[in-house]
Amino acid sequence: MAGGKVRVSAGILLYRRVAGGSIELLLAHPGGPWDAHREMGVWSIPKGEAETGEELAAVARREFAEETGHPAPETLIPLGEIVQRGGKVVLGWAAEGDLDPAAATSNLCEIEWPPGTGKRILIPEIDRVAWFAPAEARLRLKDRQVPFIDRLELHLATEHARPEG
Repeated sequence: MAGGKVRVSAGILLYRRVAGGSIELLLAHPGGPWDAHREMGVWSIPKGEAETGEELAAVARREFAEETGHPAPETLIPLGEIVQRGGKVVLGWAAEGDLDPAAATSNLCEIEWPPGTGKRILIPEIDRVAWFAPAEARLRLKDRQVPFIDRLELHLATEHARPEG
């Protein structure tokens, strides 16, 4: 938190319904050398930082498109916010949709690698996306983002329990 300013990100947890009435969740694996060989506890919802004054649902949609190469669904379900270990606030939304992970593409960003060398390389922000059942997603997702899964499941269970009217 440079200068005491809280960093804010916004993202979308895409879900799809599968046989048997369960769901799968689309998670994003970070690109670059840091987590290249790590699978558990490093995945994220597709998300990105907001600039001051930006409408956060619009940020979530933009970042989803940039990190998957696919437009975000229009209908969003608010999942509230979490605070990551570094203090960044992440606002999450869920959306029902589907996409082929093999067809997903991410934007690129530049980093210094190796650190301290002054050498710059281009990396994808996200190197891949994949669908996971909620139990598996909980293991792969950054632990501070797991409440987004819980909140989505609660929303879907509540929605399903509502009487038709």
